[in-house]
Amino acid sequence: MLTILDHTCGKTLRTTAFLCVLAAAACSKKSSPSSETTNTATGYYVSPDGSDGNTGTINNPLRSINTALSKVLPGDTVFVRGGTYSEKIVFPKSGRLDKYITLKAYAGEKPVIDGTGLSVVGKEALVTLRNNSFIIFEGFDVCNFKSATPWVNANGILVDQGSKNIQLKKNRIYNIEHNVKPDDGRSGHGIEIIGNTDVMMKNILVEENEIHDCNTGYSENLTINGYVDSFIIRKNKIYNAENIGIDAAGGYSANTNAAYNYARNGLISENELYNIDMTTGPIGGAHGHGAIGIYVDGARNIIVERNKVHECDRGIGIVSENDAYPTSNCIVRNNFVYNSWRTGIYLGGYLNYTSGGTNDCYVVNNTLYYNNIETGAFGEIEGEIRLTERCNNNVIKNNLVYARPTDVFVHKYTTTGTNNIVDNNLYYTTGTAGWIWNGTAYADFAAWKTACGGDAGSTYGIDPLLLNTALPDLHLQNGSPAKNTGVIIDATIQGDRDIDGNPRIVNNKISKGAQQ
Repeated sequence: MLTILDHTCGKTLRTTAFLCVLAAAACSKKSSPSSETTNTATGYYVSPDGSDGNTGTINNPLRSINTALSKVLPGDTVFVRGGTYSEKIVFPKSGRLDKYITLKAYAGEKPVIDGTGLSVVGKEALVTLRNNSFIIFEGFDVCNFKSATPWVNANGILVDQGSKNIQLKKNRIYNIEHNVKPDDGRSGHGIEIIGNTDVMMKNILVEENEIHDCNTGYSENLTINGYVDSFIIRKNKIYNAENIGIDAAGGYSANTNAAYNYARNGLISENELYNIDMTTGPIGGAHGHGAIGIYVDGARNIIVERNKVHECDRGIGIVSENDAYPTSNCIVRNNFVYNSWRTGIYLGGYLNYTSGGTNDCYVVNNTLYYNNIETGAFGEIEGEIRLTERCNNNVIKNNLVYARPTDVFVHKYTTTGTNNIVDNNLYYTTGTAGWIWNGTAYADFAAWKTACGGDAGSTYGIDPLLLNTALPDLHLQNGSPAKNTGVIIDATIQGDRDIDGNPRIVNNKISKGAQQ
């Protein structure tokens, strides 16, 4: 889903909604055993030097990955030796509980599924899991799937049609490209997970993958869209992208049933995203720096935590582009967001465009540093934290905001939206950065607090003593005024670990920012 104009948000949220998110994440972990614990009945081997007439043993390997997959039963593993495989992989079978079908790289070797010269017809992927269950795909390069044909959709990995209990691990996806003009439907995905039937997709794990140098046009690098419930997107690295890094979406044409048409109950954690830059592709020509690192758009009950997002057009968004799908009951916590071209974290509906908005969300314990390198789509400074249309019942607390000298700490654009709480933050700048509330600018901290009706527990003008602002390293020096000066809302809201994996709350105290 393209982000080119604007977004934003604000207060109180029911704790039970977040308990559901945590329960969903726990369920996903329990239902997703690692490949090391998979009950393997038979091992098949594939090698570039093999033959499909062979038996598939290590000394008599097959040549085609698809041929090997046609032979497996639940519990079997296909080990693929290093080398290049020019074929579109389609999983023909499913495993079952405790008997996953596993397709993985042979230990210490790198198999490459290479799309060079392969055609793209309609929506296609180099690796497709369609109505599959209990599958592990691990350790491959998936690359060079390109098209210059209008209105096709090139994907590295596609998971759809009710698939469940799927693990995508330790793969590298790159050079997935739809090289046409924007008017010809430039679109594609590194990984697309799309719930496009009335069968719920659930227990999806995407972990330790690397996605880079893909031309996805109006689409994204890693997408979770439609009827997908209980997913974990963890420890991935996404970079050198012309549009959105990670997108959990709702309200698009993924599913014809409106009740099913949004992602829900997910965890986006410990990922690193950088060089997400729309100006590197033709979409950015008219819209500038409009892409987003991590984007929750019309989805519900999503936790975004412990990520590092830097050198992106915008950092993290819990936003809605669609009228009937407000982004709801989400938490953005314990993240580092820095050096964005525009805003760091934002909430709300697009200005003068949608009525969806952002409701009942938390933005807590994040560290933001030196975002807003350039002005926004309307020539304005978007703000380190940005709220646009229809933000209702949101909480913004315990954030450490270190702004550029002429920056805006918090920017609420319009009078739409109510009951947003802003408090217990630490604001610092070496210059004259200020605040904007309902479109009015404030340079004076006391006047700002009166205008927003909050921030009584916040501090302004005290150096937070970041470890190194030159690198930057956003960790805290000993003696930082952010240390142990936050307010505990609820452990389920603030999480049990900080950005480094250390306990988030210690001796019933919590620090401001992402590091305890």
